[in-house]
Amino acid sequence: MNQSHVNEPDREKLLGVNGNKASSHDTGHDDDLGHSLSWREINRVLFVAAAAGAMWFLGRSPNPYIIAIGVICTVVGGFPIFHEAYENITQRRMTMELSMAIAIVAALAIREIFTALVITLFVLVAEILEGLTVGRGRKAIQHLVDLLPSVATVRRSGSWTDVEIGDVSADDEVLVRPGGRIPVDGKVVGGHSFVDQAPITGESMPVEKQPGAIVYAGTINQSGALEVRVERLGRDTTFGKIIEAVETAEKSRAPIQGIADRLAGYLVYFALGAAILTFLISHNIRSTISVVIVAGACGIAAGTPLAILGSIGRAAQQGAIIKGGLYLEKLGEVDTVFLDKTGTLTYGTPELLDVRAASGTSATVLLRTAAIAESRSEHPIAKAILRKATQLGIPYEDPAIFEYTPGKGIIANSDGEEIIVGNQHFLLERGIRLNQDNGAMLGSEIFVAGGGRFLGTLQIADTLRPEAKNAIQSLKSMRLRTVLLTGDAKAVAEDVGRQLGVDEIVSDLLPEGKLQYVKQLTDKGHKVAMVGDGVNDAPALMQASVGVAMGSGTDVARESADVVLIGNDLSKLVETLQTARRCRRTIMQNFVGTLVVDSIGVGLAAFGFLNPLLAAFIHVSSEMTFILNSARLLPPVSSANQFVRGILSQSSAATNNAKTVSVERA
Repeated sequence: MNQSHVNEPDREKLLGVNGNKASSHDTGHDDDLGHSLSWREINRVLFVAAAAGAMWFLGRSPNPYIIAIGVICTVVGGFPIFHEAYENITQRRMTMELSMAIAIVAALAIREIFTALVITLFVLVAEILEGLTVGRGRKAIQHLVDLLPSVATVRRSGSWTDVEIGDVSADDEVLVRPGGRIPVDGKVVGGHSFVDQAPITGESMPVEKQPGAIVYAGTINQSGALEVRVERLGRDTTFGKIIEAVETAEKSRAPIQGIADRLAGYLVYFALGAAILTFLISHNIRSTISVVIVAGACGIAAGTPLAILGSIGRAAQQGAIIKGGLYLEKLGEVDTVFLDKTGTLTYGTPELLDVRAASGTSATVLLRTAAIAESRSEHPIAKAILRKATQLGIPYEDPAIFEYTPGKGIIANSDGEEIIVGNQHFLLERGIRLNQDNGAMLGSEIFVAGGGRFLGTLQIADTLRPEAKNAIQSLKSMRLRTVLLTGDAKAVAEDVGRQLGVDEIVSDLLPEGKLQYVKQLTDKGHKVAMVGDGVNDAPALMQASVGVAMGSGTDVARESADVVLIGNDLSKLVETLQTARRCRRTIMQNFVGTLVVDSIGVGLAAFGFLNPLLAAFIHVSSEMTFILNSARLLPPVSSANQFVRGILSQSSAATNNAKTVSVERA
């Protein structure tokens, strides 16, 4: 099978920054690389077609010169087939090319020159069509690489100069004009604009960027010019790491691919064995040749890696990085999905949801008093209170005295008035009478007092991601069991679980508890996917059959996971699971279809119902049917012209290994 690689210049654009080229094992190609689609291949097909047409016109001429010319045309036109067959013999490999070469030689031996030429023509055309189809599998990587600008505008000696991206260094200042792609990861030091960050974070709306904001390579600057100080370049950027992750994954092999290779080898032996048996019984050489020709395992051997390649590329375009074919296969088998709460189903950032002022106190006074006390705190709850006060335009000042008691609350003093902010017991300890019925509230309930008088409560809680509920419902519609695993209190976990409609809720879990819960199900034979974003999720991510990390999560979570969702959109998880299931379903269709076609075809050929030409047609058409079935999983291209240009732009193509099966002699 032909597999194309990223062009070396493109790899250098991504990985070769300031002389830091990728290591040899990253940039080097496989030893047995083939060649990409070229005019030589097209001319060879035209040559064989012309020779076949001439032999058809001349009919069954007994002229030995015409027969010799036909044999020469077959050998010259089919040279790639014979060359590969010879290599397979020397390397003790059994392939479909070897069986087809045997069939061609047998046809020549009985002077079926036209039949031999047509078989050769079918095989050459099939190879070209297969190469074009499989080449699309690398479009995801090529598309990603093309998003990185090759030229950057850098400040040099007080003026802006366009330089190659390889000449840009850390701490340089880069100018990004409206409509341009940002070439580096860095911090905005000048200008104001909105940036489309969908390729990195998955956010659908442009994000406002001002001095101090972080921008990512590959994203699009929309409105104003931005001056960016370079922090990371090339493969060190977030974008570069995404590309490398996808590229590594696309080179990996899934266990089902090994099964496909073995089955292809068995089918070749089956065809040869059936051919020998046919000859021994019928002594009909044409039926024997037809048996060898009709049986084809290319639909399995080529279609399986193509389906895996296409699915990984499609998932990348949809916003999920699958780190290998193994994990793609496991995703297709998942029956249970564990979900962390904070940062996965929720934003992970506390928000002020409710202000409940006591009798005789306004909500504005309550919030202003709390903001004064919290203005010196770095606690997430304090930030939520200050953020809400700022949004509502409520002024506040720093307190003259600030004292924080961890786990309890704050005592502050402003304009000679003591302010107490904390939990219920903290206020009661200081003699504050709570004259309001404060029942159990979800999230954190903050009590506020000022001047010795209770002012009211604030409800702080994490908020659900808007897409979370639909994502859970989609998972359930796929007949997946959903389980919420969280370290939060039971009341909070049950409220979130009830809103989302998960099947099971497990709360008050430490990281070890999450790990043990996941291990219990995997030990029982369940295929489990764990979705999380924090350091505390890392053990469970590694224990699960497939670990899925949110792209906005911690580095530890992303490194521990087998799948990384770009950004925070849980709908990408649903799409990725659907893609994995579709991949598995397609591969099984190819398996069953190939077995059925080969069994019926060999039977018909053995009993003389198929001549070699019809057998060759069935072989090639069934092969292309199964390959095209796998090609449906490939990421879409915008137009046929773009497809052809993308294929022809590949400077190196790949090997026939994916279609080749190595069978060691006993």
